[in-house]
Amino acid sequence: MAQSWKMDVGINHVGAYQVSGKPYAQADVDASSAVTVSFPYVTKWVQVTNKTVTPLKVGFSALGIAGTAQVGPAKSYFTVDASSSAGGYGVSEIFEMKVSQLFLLGGDGVDVVAGLTNILPERTLMGAGLLSWSGSVGVG
Repeated sequence: MAQSWKMDVGINHVGAYQVSGKPYAQADVDASSAVTVSFPYVTKWVQVTNKTVTPLKVGFSALGIAGTAQVGPAKSYFTVDASSSAGGYGVSEIFEMKVSQLFLLGGDGVDVVAGLTNILPERTLMGAGLLSWSGSVGVG
C-alpha cells in the first residue's frame, strides 16, 4: 500500500471537534512552583479544579503565568479561585479550546480534566519549536 498520501489530521480539522473528546484526567498536580501539563493530543475542552487554599494561575505559556509575556498583555493567564473553608473547590468553567499544554502556578492540589481530539500536539507548534500557541498575543 502506498504511503505517499498518508496525512495526519490538522489543527483545523472540523470533524475532530464535532465528536466527543477522549477522556483525560490528571489529579493532584503539584503546582506550588510553575508546572506544565502536556496533553498527549490537542484538547477539545479543558476544566481545572483548584483544591488548594491559594488562587491558581492558569495560562498557555510559562511567560504568561509569570506575568512577563513579551507579546500582548504581560499577565496572560486566568485565575481559578482557592478552595473555601466550607469545603467547596475552586472550579474553572469548561473551556472549549485547542491547546496541547497548560501552565499552572499556585498550589499542590490541582486536578485537570480534558476531552482530547485525535490531533497530535505538534500541530500547535509556534515559531522556535514552542507548543500550544506560546508567543501569541494573549498567551505570552
